[in-house]
Amino acid sequence: MIAKLIYGDTCQGIMKYVLGKEGMRILGYGNIFSQNIAPKFFENVLHFQGQRNATKNRYVHISLNLPHGEHLDDKTFLKISEEYMENMGYGEQPYVVVRHTDTEHEHVHIVTTNVKEDGQVLGIFNSHRRSMATRQHLERKYGLSLAPTTKQKSQLPIYRLPELQFGMDAEKGTKYYLQDVLNSINQKYKVRSFEELERLVKPYHIEIKRTKNESGRIGVKYGLDNQKGYRTNFINGSEVHRNLSGSKLQRVFDIHSKSKLLPMQRKRLLKQIETTYGLFKTIRPHDLIDVFKGYQDIDVKLDKKGDVIEGYTIFDKSRYVFRARELGKNVRMQNRLDIFGNREEPTQIDTESRQFRLEVQKVIKEALTTSYLKSQKQQGLLSEYIMTINFSDIVPSLKASKKHSFLERYIPKDKRTEFRKAVEKIFPIVRERLYIVETKKEKVALQDKVNLIGKVLKNKIFDIGTEQGSVRLLFQVLGVKYRNEQLSYTNSDRHTIPVKLGKLAFPEAMENYVSSSFVRQNHLMLEMLSERSSESGPKLTATAMFLPMIFPKLYKRLNPEYRKQYDSLALSAYIKDAERMHAPFEKSAKDYIAFFNAKGFYFVKGEEGLKIKSIYTGNDSSHALSKRTNLYLSSVSDLTRVFQKQKPIIQELLEEGRNNLKNLWAGHLMERGMYDKFAFMLTAEKVYPNLHREMVQHHMDNGLRESVNVASARYSNIQQNRMLRKGVYAVSSLLGGSGKKTEEMYNGFKDELTDWSKYKGKSRGVSF
Repeated sequence: MIAKLIYGDTCQGIMKYVLGKEGMRILGYGNIFSQNIAPKFFENVLHFQGQRNATKNRYVHISLNLPHGEHLDDKTFLKISEEYMENMGYGEQPYVVVRHTDTEHEHVHIVTTNVKEDGQVLGIFNSHRRSMATRQHLERKYGLSLAPTTKQKSQLPIYRLPELQFGMDAEKGTKYYLQDVLNSINQKYKVRSFEELERLVKPYHIEIKRTKNESGRIGVKYGLDNQKGYRTNFINGSEVHRNLSGSKLQRVFDIHSKSKLLPMQRKRLLKQIETTYGLFKTIRPHDLIDVFKGYQDIDVKLDKKGDVIEGYTIFDKSRYVFRARELGKNVRMQNRLDIFGNREEPTQIDTESRQFRLEVQKVIKEALTTSYLKSQKQQGLLSEYIMTINFSDIVPSLKASKKHSFLERYIPKDKRTEFRKAVEKIFPIVRERLYIVETKKEKVALQDKVNLIGKVLKNKIFDIGTEQGSVRLLFQVLGVKYRNEQLSYTNSDRHTIPVKLGKLAFPEAMENYVSSSFVRQNHLMLEMLSERSSESGPKLTATAMFLPMIFPKLYKRLNPEYRKQYDSLALSAYIKDAERMHAPFEKSAKDYIAFFNAKGFYFVKGEEGLKIKSIYTGNDSSHALSKRTNLYLSSVSDLTRVFQKQKPIIQELLEEGRNNLKNLWAGHLMERGMYDKFAFMLTAEKVYPNLHREMVQHHMDNGLRESVNVASARYSNIQQNRMLRKGVYAVSSLLGGSGKKTEEMYNGFKDELTDWSKYKGKSRGVSF
């Protein structure tokens, strides 16, 4: 089901369209004293209530659209509409639900107002996000087909193209079809001119005419030509929508054209195209789409006139649309006959080109790094690892590489064997270069760690010292060790830096490995605490919230003056991440509050607005919500009563002992689909997630139930459990790493999280 919302300052045109369609049926009214009133009477009620406030978004036009072939009877469609309005916050507003039968897919229109009876405006914050969550909820409840939730890269679908029976009236279907397409195009692309807009809307049968009055004011008119003998009159842009008038569009075009980023994007794109040309000996024009997409991840469309390809248009990731000819003469197909001259010759890479040699080096470097990250026994640093492996060791990574597959696809068949030999021949050279580069990086990174340790000790962020050897805790969480008055990496002695601390009282048996992703987050956190600033450097992720769980011995020694700062930074990072995870389920501001309550977070009113606190941080610690979120939550009419309902929820979590970060971590794993790791925590450690019931049910239906049953069945196999445990408290790049490759490492601390001895000889299972 697809839901669309359009806001406006008048309702007459909307009502004429909704009620004037042939074959329309009024399914029902909302919050009107009778279901037998005349449509004109309802229109007057809606008009006068909307006029009680001067906001531009007085009225709302909503359409709920089923996919082709899906059917609902009137009673069910009305019920779905009523639930949609209730969840969207319009439950107490007057509205009408009208069913149309003029298209192949079934749909209803709902018209209401944002203005309440007292003249106040409803809070419509996050309306499109709430609509998505409400739609998904109704799809699950009524067994409807699921609509896509991710951004579509394909061309905009034409949901409703007006047919001949719509007539010539601007208030009929033509106007709303134009709204749909033009608004979507302007949101998807940074259009810079009317000429560009004309090209973009042409596939949707929309024609554009520009006008200019005596005073020089720019105007625009829109019309439809569906190529079936049906053409509409041209409609003034301001009649289609106030933001689609000529003058307003021209202002938007000027902003996009004068952007300081535009020259940078054009220069970057030009370099990418020239690099692509430098790699190929010949390119068949019809292969250009695949070549650009596979090599540079650039979306292009061929410009054709009849059967002749005249050039291509680039739909850039910056949302700008460029024609090849505007980027430079040298990239036009007509000016590069050396590549495009023989249009029947197959597309082939130039194996003698400098660019090809560079690409071969890149795929080898990528394979070396990938094989290191995926190695089961990851011993030593990358610089040490790559000098111990042979070419055969990286062959699996090469075969799995998209870049390698792309190169091999366009290399002439008679040269593929030669290509494989060339890759093997150049392998030692690339390995040596990577060794030198990584060695330099590792030395710099180690020095950065030493400098950070000095700042932390100087500022007394933790209550640690050298007398009892507690400074080792700081060394361990930064991935370094101290030996013979030198600091080196935990898993390598290759690089050392002298640090005169004398002989320290360290335990003989020391744990020597920590998940690198947590080390990175801990490094960022300590940099922020030592600089007393959260604005500089890379941003923390939600992982920062769990540092006291992974490094309990160190964070128990965090000095009080820094504890509050840490709590604020961790809360801020986690909340931003949680808001994104809640979005598909969040139907209202009450849901926003309920989802955080279930996780152990609660809201309080402060002098400067609303704040959020948690059961995992100190009572004095809080995070101030943004102005927009303040307004969003304040739109709840009974907010004080809703806040009072938080108390028993939070109290229950505390009484059950679920104020442990492990409970939050279990929910964190579940939200990211890491079901095997969560299943291990549940079966082996009896750790239950702090997560809202609705979300738990979603994940249960999405594969969690099967993972839990499998984990329970194999619980008695100690070897398998050891493998599971190695991943449970590790964080991959998905949760805050570099984002390049998945990396999971074992936290070797034998604290309460990883003490296997308490389960030795026991067998326990949990099922749902």
